[in-house]
Amino acid sequence: MTILIATSENEYDPTEVAVPWKILRDGGQKVVFATNSGKSGTADQRMIHGQGFGILKPLLIAQKAAIAAYDELLVDEAFKNPVSYDDIEVDDYDGLVLPGGHAKGIIPYLESKVLQQAIAGFFEAQKPVGAICHGVIPVCRAVDAKSGKSLLYGRKTTALLKRQEMLAYNLTRFNLGDYYRTYPTTVEDEVVAALRSPDDFLQGPTPVLRDSLDKLSRGFTVRDGNYLSARWPGDAHRFGIEFLAMSNE
Repeated sequence: MTILIATSENEYDPTEVAVPWKILRDGGQKVVFATNSGKSGTADQRMIHGQGFGILKPLLIAQKAAIAAYDELLVDEAFKNPVSYDDIEVDDYDGLVLPGGHAKGIIPYLESKVLQQAIAGFFEAQKPVGAICHGVIPVCRAVDAKSGKSLLYGRKTTALLKRQEMLAYNLTRFNLGDYYRTYPTTVEDEVVAALRSPDDFLQGPTPVLRDSLDKLSRGFTVRDGNYLSARWPGDAHRFGIEFLAMSNE
């Protein structure tokens, strides 16, 4: 199986990229990367080093296992040689993973019409698509050619919760301004507006502790057919494991 991970060239979340990548690779999948420019980029360094987080640093930065996975990722040949969104051919891949991030550097990823068209192609081909956190936004913005509506219209999904986004913003805004507000509209509000019913957005249990390979129950995902979604880096291990299982079906 060949899985495509599409992400931004810059400031993506290291956990949401590296943890699913490691799970898929260790599970025997071939993983290819795509960025908007076709150039290998770097993760949001604040999520690795914690600049500006102050006493909140232990709470907000990526966990050690995720940072270790990111260090492995940096020397992976496929990661160092991504394709561009323009070069994505849906037939070349067996599934698509869309990680997130919240810093402004991910905006070209979130707004790429080329990527959105590719996402629609994966849905039309009924291939597995997984999106976590802000990665749900390009799925939400992609349009189904037949209905003219969002690909998420009529589907169940989750994404970064409004209360998570606003809590992170309010805890850091005096030092970091709108660092945690990618857009004035929260992820949850944008996604819910695209759904057939607000009830199709599932929040799951209150996200407090992050998951790990030996504590998958802490994570939360929503599956609807070949589409899998999750909320934040704390769901990344469960998201990766469940996407691997879905791609192997």
